[in-house]
Amino acid sequence: MAWIRGRRKDGLDPNAGVVGGRPADAAGDDGRKLAAGDTGAVDSGPAAEPTKMDDWFLALKRELHQQVIASMNIASIGTMSEEDLRLEVRRQAEVLCRRRADLLSLAERERLVNEVLDETFGLGPLEPLMRDMEISDILINGPKTVYIERRGRLAKTSVAFHDERHVLQVVQRIVGRVGRRVDETCPMVDARLPDGSRLNAIIHPLALEGPLVSIRRFGARPLLIKELLANHSITQEMLDFLSACVRARISMLISGGTGSGKTTLMNGLSTYLPPEERIATIEDAAELQLQQPHLVRMETRPANIEGEGEVTTRDLVRNALRMRPDRIIVGECRGPEALDMLQAMNTGHEGSMTTIHANSPRDALSRLEMMVGMAGFDLPIWVIRKQVASAINVVIQVARMMGGVRKIVKISEITGMEGDIISMHDLFDFKQTGLDEDRVAQGYFHATGIRPECLAKLEASGVALPVELFERRILKG
Repeated sequence: MAWIRGRRKDGLDPNAGVVGGRPADAAGDDGRKLAAGDTGAVDSGPAAEPTKMDDWFLALKRELHQQVIASMNIASIGTMSEEDLRLEVRRQAEVLCRRRADLLSLAERERLVNEVLDETFGLGPLEPLMRDMEISDILINGPKTVYIERRGRLAKTSVAFHDERHVLQVVQRIVGRVGRRVDETCPMVDARLPDGSRLNAIIHPLALEGPLVSIRRFGARPLLIKELLANHSITQEMLDFLSACVRARISMLISGGTGSGKTTLMNGLSTYLPPEERIATIEDAAELQLQQPHLVRMETRPANIEGEGEVTTRDLVRNALRMRPDRIIVGECRGPEALDMLQAMNTGHEGSMTTIHANSPRDALSRLEMMVGMAGFDLPIWVIRKQVASAINVVIQVARMMGGVRKIVKISEITGMEGDIISMHDLFDFKQTGLDEDRVAQGYFHATGIRPECLAKLEASGVALPVELFERRILKG
């Protein structure tokens, strides 16, 4: 076949050091694990150090990958579909593996072929982790240390890369697909994967002990509100209020720490947006999964290698105002775009939403004030606070608690100004009472008994709520 160039008859080099033969200790437990088809992707117990068997298998996989790539006819590749290309790579890898049948069992050969395919078309050693939908975070601390988070718990895996260059190749493959780059002149990058997951990487010279990579996983579909209820992240009473606020065009700010579930909550609340509205979303790395039919999505762009061409969140917010949106959703406010977001909420784009990193609703408002100051205008603090108080109606605080559980811990309403201070009261909150035997946070949701001032606006919008919803009591959740 034209796709394969001539190869030497002996296939894999028998004199390639450790690759030339199975290590003396490979026939023990490690050999039995491989024969049983164990990929070693996640170690459920204490983290195992790489063994000679691991090193031997990594080296064999690298040599096989290099030989498969070297056998490619570049001219023919362009005429083949991806499916045909995968089949041909698998066929050639199986041919090379069969030449080492004396060293590899059938299960080992199948594992080796699959990993070569992952190296060629996917994310290399990360592919088994990416296929596990229970994993929410993948954290790479150099080529030999990979952690995952599953169901709120961190665990070390036995996944390993060949070296720092191997990690960098996988990262560059990801960021190159979305037009971004990472190298010594630009050693930090944010990017997204095809499934919507978000990647952040920092490399040498800023990372001292190898590339540092974190991948925030997002499922193929957004987490539904009913699943948030089933997970006891929110109660039905709180959901009734928030869904009414979305339909009544109440502007909301979602506050919380990293990994607390801000984006998940925003995706869930977006299901209550009327389908006839035009929604504009603006993000650094696109991760929102809104389901509305009339949706325009925008993503920022970093500067090129000459330091030109940067498009910031602020640029996109200002441009969105000319695109006739009914609502604007900013993935995260973290800089001077906060001023433009507040202006949009105050000039006909009510019902807009954004997220912010903060420890409490009051801290979120303080951070907004600070970010408005970053816009470069010398505005008095009372002017900024008045803008905040008139633009935002509800602040939702979410938190990742002990044991990895996510909760909406506070829903607060902004009621206006009292002098130079923004007036705000809590409508619902979560009170933690302790930890269970697995050190998972325990507690209860609570209605404070305060009746929100926006009830009149909800009623005028046709989504009236009974006042009994807000009576002071413990809520089931």
